[in-house]
Amino acid sequence: MRLMLLIGALVAVVVIAVATSGVTQVVSNSTNPAVTGNFQLMGCNAAIGPWDAGGGAKGQADAARLNDEQRNIVARIISIGQERKLPPLAWQVAIQAGMTESGLRPLNYGDRDSLGIFQMRPSMGWGTPAQVIDPTYAINKFYDVLLKVPDWENRRPGDSAQAVERSAFPDRYHNWESMAAFLLSELGQISDPAGCGSGAGQFLLGSNAAASAIEFTKQQLGEPYLWGGNGPDAWDCSGILVKAFATAGVKIPRVANDQYEKGGAHLPVRDAQAGDLIFWATDTSNPRTVHHVGMYLGNNEYIHAPQTGDVVKISKINWDYYELMPLAVRPGV
Repeated sequence: MRLMLLIGALVAVVVIAVATSGVTQVVSNSTNPAVTGNFQLMGCNAAIGPWDAGGGAKGQADAARLNDEQRNIVARIISIGQERKLPPLAWQVAIQAGMTESGLRPLNYGDRDSLGIFQMRPSMGWGTPAQVIDPTYAINKFYDVLLKVPDWENRRPGDSAQAVERSAFPDRYHNWESMAAFLLSELGQISDPAGCGSGAGQFLLGSNAAASAIEFTKQQLGEPYLWGGNGPDAWDCSGILVKAFATAGVKIPRVANDQYEKGGAHLPVRDAQAGDLIFWATDTSNPRTVHHVGMYLGNNEYIHAPQTGDVVKISKINWDYYELMPLAVRPGV
């Protein structure tokens, strides 16, 4: 994940170890970026955080079940990541991998010769038995291998964990996604791990592609809706967004339900920023029933091509509407 720096602003990170009931807390003084104009062009990575795995409530509940030993391992993962100047996404990958492999414990046993937090195998060149059981060695070794994974910064955390661990059960790392993100906030004091400026203002862009996409879509205001319309003078809800993001060099699928599933990084819909896509479905538990998509603009407004007989327009969002999908999509990250 890219660490975000606003122009003219420096973010200093201070790591302080605080013993609380035997648990080490890692404290950082990094803050959310501020918006200095109508739109602040920033990069960010939404592919991190509690989405698609139960949300923040699940993450908090899972974290509450950790004992002091496990929480100390998490704190060690975070502090070593900070010492190495690695972004929070790397910490999250390591937390998810450690929880999956060992329950965040430096085990002296495992499958075949697997040992330690990440169940590293000495026979596969991970180190000596004494080394891989040692948390400091194991965490550093995990980071060493993670940094060699191609494009790990742009993958979902569980997918990066799988690339390091090469498990026969690749999807299981996603189970701890929301817990790991919660722990970044609780122990790492990272309130905005994706660098997307949550809470920094309604006009904060969701991604670098958003400014171009918003500008293109607003230029189509008043154009008629046409089912299957790809422009230039008539549009349907998904077609206009394909062209909008193409102006920023970002390719997204053509139809709305594919845009929901494959159009970018997911995040909670109420955390949407300008340029993020929001969706409606007849059955919100089934993404294949998505039937409409719009682009969020901030200030509870979105722009969309609604239906036959209507035109491209800006509408107010009803956050409690029963067809509103729980996740938004951020193309281009």
